[in-house]
Amino acid sequence: MENGEERIRELRTLLEHHNRKYYIDNAPEISDAEFDRLMKELEQLEADFPGLYDPNSPTQRVGQDINREFTQVAHTYPMLSLGNTYSEAELREFDTRVWKTAGEVQYVCELKYDGTSISLTYRDGALIRAVTRGDGVKGDDVTENVRTIRTIPLRLHGDYPAEFEIRGEILMPFSVFDRLNREKAAAGEPLFANPRNAAAGTLKLQNSAQVARRSLDCYLYYIPGEAAPADTHFGNLKKAAEWGLRVSPHTELCNTVEEVLRFIAKWDRDRAGLPVPIDGIVIKVNDLEKQHLLGYTAKSPRWAIAYKFKAEREATRLIEVTYQVGRTGSITPVANLEPVHLAGTVIKRASLHNADVIAELDLHEQDIVYVEKGGEIIPKIVGVDASLRRAGAEPVRFITHCPECGTELVREEGEANHYCPNAEHCPPQIAGKIEHFVSRKALNIEGMGSETIDLLLNRGLIGNVADIYALPQKRDELMGLDRWQERSVANLLAGIEKSKQATFPAFLFGLGIRYIGETASRNLARSFRSIRSLMAATYEQLTEVEDIGGQMAGSVLNYFAKAENQELVERLLAYGLPGELKEEEAGAGKFNGLTFVITGTLSRPREYFKDLILREGGKVSDSVSAKTSFLLAGESAGSKLKKAEKLKINVINEEEWREMINNR
Repeated sequence: MENGEERIRELRTLLEHHNRKYYIDNAPEISDAEFDRLMKELEQLEADFPGLYDPNSPTQRVGQDINREFTQVAHTYPMLSLGNTYSEAELREFDTRVWKTAGEVQYVCELKYDGTSISLTYRDGALIRAVTRGDGVKGDDVTENVRTIRTIPLRLHGDYPAEFEIRGEILMPFSVFDRLNREKAAAGEPLFANPRNAAAGTLKLQNSAQVARRSLDCYLYYIPGEAAPADTHFGNLKKAAEWGLRVSPHTELCNTVEEVLRFIAKWDRDRAGLPVPIDGIVIKVNDLEKQHLLGYTAKSPRWAIAYKFKAEREATRLIEVTYQVGRTGSITPVANLEPVHLAGTVIKRASLHNADVIAELDLHEQDIVYVEKGGEIIPKIVGVDASLRRAGAEPVRFITHCPECGTELVREEGEANHYCPNAEHCPPQIAGKIEHFVSRKALNIEGMGSETIDLLLNRGLIGNVADIYALPQKRDELMGLDRWQERSVANLLAGIEKSKQATFPAFLFGLGIRYIGETASRNLARSFRSIRSLMAATYEQLTEVEDIGGQMAGSVLNYFAKAENQELVERLLAYGLPGELKEEEAGAGKFNGLTFVITGTLSRPREYFKDLILREGGKVSDSVSAKTSFLLAGESAGSKLKKAEKLKINVINEEEWREMINNR
């Protein structure tokens, strides 16, 4: 159990990191295939250890790209992600599952464009809104930027619905990507990693004129909801094209899985001739009624799947291995390579992940290495040609001390990564702690993104999270920063003042205690009710708290045992941060003592319902048992519904659940 618990926490931390690198920073570090492999491992472990359920686990999320500089808009219909497959066998399994539930079906095969998802809303034939996927429930309003994309019509023609939504992918053509990187290289600026990142970053620029100069492209592929004019997906695409919307000309109907496989093989071979990047094929059930019958999981539709092309591989020479310090102190080795062309871009660096990977590769200095790149992202080394190794080449040995601060590294038992333990004084970790503290689920300080944090650190205006609250006394120094004006300073100071209204659980979460996530922070806050009581808690008292295991309890004790952290907390309290649980937060939640299980297809992702239940003091379980209080059942509920009925568990629908949370 302990090893399983440690691996689950390790995977959650790792996947959250890579989620952020992909969706927020537009700087992914691992391939789609590697990410999916880690996700599947976590899904299996969470199924094996249901007691370790966490609503904030990466398995419960679709990823998010929300940027606080934009206005957030709720999606009328959730924007879910697609399940991925990389093999013919998995695709055939998907086909078998579909036929078992829906009977004979016809598939629509589409190119899987590798860009950034967008939702467009048209009213009376005019484009009124463009919203990114965000977290699947809400996204960023990027309408002004999208209006600059010439392949997106501002007005439609024909028999379009009075109001409807259509979804697609914003892309950067290879020709534009190459031109921008040539310009960046000439200016000595960092290059874009790939067209997908370049498109996503461009869409979030604050200057729409600059967006227009980058000549983004767009293909549209799905009309959700009741406004869809046809009873098939293919029919809806044809109607969209008639209205003047740009859909892919390479979409085909397939009657069998064999035809699907032939379509995949064709485009795996021919994709190099396309003007925009694709990384696979999307396969969708054509009949909308059968789509409805197949339904959804918490994250993806059961009637569609993405077949991802296999990663390309090239050989090149290793120049040297350097080491990066992550926001949490994790040390990542990076291979610096002789430039090599791979999947349309020039590769100079590849992640080695950790010391075990270096050892497994038996990597030596100046080795010829094999590099793979899946999904047009920063690649990794997957093999070494030992037959070409230079005589006398020394093995690559993992560093023993932090490259940033010189502290001796540690590696805890059962963990894959080495860490720098100098969390309070190591520069990248200081920045990471501050970035976590100001994040949306913690103190939520608007106007304090990573660039602002780095600027304030470099100018010596802050050194830790408590220094943020001294910034109002440094207004003149803030006004002297490059490109900072009265409005920028006023917005930042207003965000700092507003953050003092945060809840005690959010404050506790913001401290960034290792292994203590949002749910654990909420449980600790409810149990101890004040930061001072928590600081005085014993190991036994901590482990009595729901879902707090030995590793988490030890981490809390270690954090508060450090005099620097005690002083930090005292400073934050003196500035007015919430050190106690308010009565309305404490415990008289509407669902106190109740355990819910959620199943079937609901109007929103399951995380939405789980979060509200947890906020009201309830628990959410993955399995139905005699301890279950209510089963919240959506459409197409299956075995869990049958078990609940057998055990005489209260079964409620979404409307009844809403009545409970509003009136209970």
